[in-house]
Amino acid sequence: MKKMSLKKLLAKASPLRSGDVLAGIAAENEEDRVTAQMALADTPLQRFLSEPIIPYEEDEVSRLILDEHDNVAFQTVSSFTVGEFRDWLLTDQADSQTIARLSPGLTPEMVAAVSKLMRIQDLIQVASKCNVITAFRNTIGLPNTFSVRLQPNHPTDNLNGIVASILDGLCYGCGDAVIGINPATDSVANIKQLLFMLDDLITQYKIPTQSCILTHVTTTIEAIEAGAPVDLCFQSIAGTEKANKSFGITLDLLKQGMDATLSQNRGTIGTNVMYFETGQGSALSADAHHGVDQQTLEARAYGVARKYKPLLINTVVGFIGPEYLYNGKQIQRAGLEDHFCGKLLGLPMGVDICYTNHAEADQDDMDILLTLLGNAGCNFIMGIPGADDIMLNYQSTSFHDAAYIRNLLNLAPAPEFAAWLEGMSIFNHQGKLQSIQNGNTLLRLTSEAF
Repeated sequence: MKKMSLKKLLAKASPLRSGDVLAGIAAENEEDRVTAQMALADTPLQRFLSEPIIPYEEDEVSRLILDEHDNVAFQTVSSFTVGEFRDWLLTDQADSQTIARLSPGLTPEMVAAVSKLMRIQDLIQVASKCNVITAFRNTIGLPNTFSVRLQPNHPTDNLNGIVASILDGLCYGCGDAVIGINPATDSVANIKQLLFMLDDLITQYKIPTQSCILTHVTTTIEAIEAGAPVDLCFQSIAGTEKANKSFGITLDLLKQGMDATLSQNRGTIGTNVMYFETGQGSALSADAHHGVDQQTLEARAYGVARKYKPLLINTVVGFIGPEYLYNGKQIQRAGLEDHFCGKLLGLPMGVDICYTNHAEADQDDMDILLTLLGNAGCNFIMGIPGADDIMLNYQSTSFHDAAYIRNLLNLAPAPEFAAWLEGMSIFNHQGKLQSIQNGNTLLRLTSEAF
């Protein structure tokens, strides 16, 4: 095959997805794709350091990736081709400790490349070896744990409706990753009201978790300046400077948000204060993709995230729509790729296992992806009443979906949160959900309060 640019090679080698077809960069057919994958397998990892897919001079994300690359850590695999890297990752030699030491020496483009050569089982096996642990008021990502973002969104930000959803989720053991609200109204006044409500709830019931309002980083900074109790700073991020500008952010602004949140000193056992969300197709939808395939750009967003040592990061895998991930099969593959790439880069990856109502997908597809991600060691998922977000109008995972995967794989919540659940008689002494009839202390306390 005639040598082509890395950018073109990565695009053609990428498994089929509608976004790359829309961008006009996908392989013409399966033969073209396999030919590109074979050429990619023979590509030295060193080439990714000498040939940025977006020029260094044009893009601050490219500069971040190359300037922060740890060449010492890279020496473990510096002589490998992409194909040899894949084979090594699947060996016992590539254990959890070895991968953790290697992570700073990997660029997002390297991990995106190797993911394109992997089957589903490969993505699961390697990711399951990557333990990424973070902390704020509890410890997330420990082996044999599985956390949940409790997502109590409401179309009018009605406080009673939000509290009812939170109570429902807590009674299923959800909320250890974060209690995180997407606000319907983004004013500082509304954000403050929501933050104070969450702070009162967490404080009153001594819940070892953290809250977050998923507003723009600049609004979070304003809320901090206005005296609001901010635990985590949220922002959606992407893999190119231009795409991030479409979100109204720069790398420097993210640093300002992190510094402002750290200044609150609200963590009790850790100082990871950032929460990021990403999703394949965001750069393409902003016309900011530079001809790069969407999965590689997604990995570059993780290159942005690791600069700020987040408590949480998740790909909202099927949220953008079928223009980018057409059906359940593409969503499943993308979710596992994203989780694999993030974990290999040393990030505390979660996945919003989701789809829009006009995609060729259904809840059975999400059950499959949930089960695969549970086996892959995913740090956290979303917990939404009935799996139906009535504010954002998309389908995700429910409180009982989280209970299912924990029960199936014998996984526990974050240990501090698990102890609280047992103290509230939500979990029994074996760490399992018990029936309401067995004396749920939280329900008794809240009924007295209201």
